[in-house]
Amino acid sequence: MSSTTLATILFLVFVAATLGITFWASRQTKTAADYYAGGRSFSGVQNGLAIGGDYMSAASFLGIAGIIALSGYDGFLYSIGFLVAWLVALLLVAELMRNSGKFTMADVLAFRMSPRPVRTAAGVSTIVVSIFYLLAQMVGAGALVGLLLGITSEAGKIWTIVAVGALMIVYVVFGGMKGTTWVQIVKAVLLMTGAALVTVLVLGKFGFNLSALLGQAAATSGPKANPDSFLIPGLKYGTEAQGIAGKIDLISLGLALVLGTAGLPHILIRFYTVPTAKDARKSVLWGIGIIGVFYLLTLVLGFGAAALVGREAIVAQDPGGNTAAPLLALRIGEEIFGSVGGTLLLAFIGAVAFATILAVVAGLTLASSSSFAHDLYAHVFRRGQASERQEVVVARISALVIGAVAIGLSILAQSQNVAFLVALAFAVAASGNLPAILYSLFWKRFNTTGAVSAIYGGLLSALVLVIFSPVVSGSKAALFKDADFAWFPLSNPGIVSIPLGFLCGWLGTILSKEYNAAKYAEIEVRSLTGVGAEKAADH
Repeated sequence: MSSTTLATILFLVFVAATLGITFWASRQTKTAADYYAGGRSFSGVQNGLAIGGDYMSAASFLGIAGIIALSGYDGFLYSIGFLVAWLVALLLVAELMRNSGKFTMADVLAFRMSPRPVRTAAGVSTIVVSIFYLLAQMVGAGALVGLLLGITSEAGKIWTIVAVGALMIVYVVFGGMKGTTWVQIVKAVLLMTGAALVTVLVLGKFGFNLSALLGQAAATSGPKANPDSFLIPGLKYGTEAQGIAGKIDLISLGLALVLGTAGLPHILIRFYTVPTAKDARKSVLWGIGIIGVFYLLTLVLGFGAAALVGREAIVAQDPGGNTAAPLLALRIGEEIFGSVGGTLLLAFIGAVAFATILAVVAGLTLASSSSFAHDLYAHVFRRGQASERQEVVVARISALVIGAVAIGLSILAQSQNVAFLVALAFAVAASGNLPAILYSLFWKRFNTTGAVSAIYGGLLSALVLVIFSPVVSGSKAALFKDADFAWFPLSNPGIVSIPLGFLCGWLGTILSKEYNAAKYAEIEVRSLTGVGAEKAADH
């Protein structure tokens, strides 16, 4: 049996199993709380697994392994950044958000402010960040399925992206949060199993000597003039050729990675699925444990691909390096178990990566469609007069629209590394959402004008800088390769847009006289104790 046939069978088995979960969940989803928050019925351990499943995306598994395989030490900065970011989420927002809100990020902001403008801003920001993140997952899907099913044509990869988008829409429209959460739990277990298996096989190949693995990676994939540069900083970021702009870009990337998680909508809504603040804390601790182990495994996956597959073979299959982990699975499987073993391992890792993509895109689509229905439709357009049934119907329709937009944009972005695309989503989230969230939770004087200014100021500055950066034009890997309208020298806008978001929030606040001391006192008590949280967002 060929790897293509085996991979197809495993894909179909996983899709059938997850569609079964989705169908079961659709029969359990009767209220808005069921659709948006899974009825708040998940334990801390279950939600921790789901958080891990949501966070360990195609960017983590495919993108980071690929960027380490191509850029060595500099690629591992993504693993460190994503992991450290969880400390910010744990210490600053997890428990407080769960206690203060109901279904979406905007519930927290709108409680002590004028709800319509704040919900509008938060809804727009949520949708924009989710679409950026969705791009990365869909691009990864095209590269992965192209490798496993032998699809090499542009048309074939485009149809792959369309198929993944269609499945994602089915999960969200019918399963809601319950279906999406169980899919993420299953995917987290599969991903950890697959990554651990390949890691053990690679380390075993080198006698469990990490130094030998790194040396072989540098010799095989490092620059021929100086192979050792593969294992030290400066091969991709902060190089001499880039000058001072490269060093600033590295700092900008680090800021976006570390601060972005606390502003990601699909991560924030996970805290609303647990019944108590204690479960929210437990879920983050479980999540960070799972995620921490996984990112250590990416070190072996990336350098293992560099050592055993080689840079040239990786780039030949996918210029962004997104297929490095599956190629490593094929190579190590063939070396240890023969051609049949290599085929089996490739098919298993491919199915796991495919599961990863489907679970994450479902979570992202749910976050953005929930925000549109709950914040924009119910509270802005209908001024709080929409029924729960109407909200859920609109959420399902918006999932269709958002999915279609993500599919269209993903087709344009196929040449990009998926970890890099996710870093842009982190920058947008850290610039717009994070300032508003932190100010709302911790600054007594904060008001409506400040919240709207923070979200729009950070969001627009990040988007404008990305549009006029080398990511979109003026470079070989740009979205528009034949155009050049880039005037902003950095690939990641975080170092400029994140401070601008905080500055806009501060400036908007001090220029407005609005101030509600009683509401701040109430949300302070609620966020710290959880008292009255269930009634909080229904005001």
